[in-house]
Amino acid sequence: MGPPTGHITSPNEPYPSKTQLSAATTTHTQGNFTISSRKLPISKAGPIEAMEKSLGIPIPEMIFGDNVVTVTHNPTGWSISFNAYDALDAVDKTDKNMLQVAHARSWSSSREEQTAGIKEVVKRFDWSYSTEYRGTVVTAPALNQNDGREEKKTTSTTAKMFGKTDRPIPVELLKRKDPMLFFDDVMLYESELDDNGISLCSVKLRVHEKRMLLLCRLFMRLDNVLLRIRDTRIYVDFETDEVTREFTAKEGKFEEVKKILQLSGLIPDMITITMRDPNKVADLLPVVDQNLEGVSLAS
Repeated sequence: MGPPTGHITSPNEPYPSKTQLSAATTTHTQGNFTISSRKLPISKAGPIEAMEKSLGIPIPEMIFGDNVVTVTHNPTGWSISFNAYDALDAVDKTDKNMLQVAHARSWSSSREEQTAGIKEVVKRFDWSYSTEYRGTVVTAPALNQNDGREEKKTTSTTAKMFGKTDRPIPVELLKRKDPMLFFDDVMLYESELDDNGISLCSVKLRVHEKRMLLLCRLFMRLDNVLLRIRDTRIYVDFETDEVTREFTAKEGKFEEVKKILQLSGLIPDMITITMRDPNKVADLLPVVDQNLEGVSLAS
């Protein structure tokens, strides 16, 4: 899929040129794979308007619509990419998630003047932007090193697709102090939820000689209501050309997490700081969903 393209709405708000996109892209080739990342400033009004129209929902205050991370298997053209448009396209756009409605009511209980507006938003989409995005799997011609966002998803029965696996990501190997050959941290979007918390989606990756790990993380904190983390990890074995994808969803009530931190002896200021750090609260949240998949790209 990927973000829509369109005409320039104003001379002061153009879409990035191909030269700008290329200059903002960093690539690294390891084994049969090419890893690329692109980072540009927050999208301007023209692209934002086009994205909202295409997605059909309001988008977060800070949207990095031109940022993308792609992992491509050069011999086959198989790739998986992560971008803001597809991440937001995976946000629930219906009212079927009644749990979200309950959260909105809890959130607005002390803000009666906002209640009507919040309920209206919930009817149309998940206002917390809690995406279940697991990456965009695409096919492309061999040695095509574009970012993958303009390629069409394959429908071929011979295509390399993820399937269930019992082969976990080798955590112990990743704990080794192997030299890091490539690293990046790419933001996709961020919202402050009307000053009542935060919802952000970002991608981190690190490449070593024999393996790499990518983490796409959604962190959502709705103050006094809920903490939520949704992680998609992509592990690549450069020696076997095997790719593992692990999706883990965690969430817990705000007060329950706060109580755990209070019992640990943290002072109030440190509790506040900790609850704003997804790396520190991740281990405190119970797992509510988990899925493990793999694909072998070896010929």
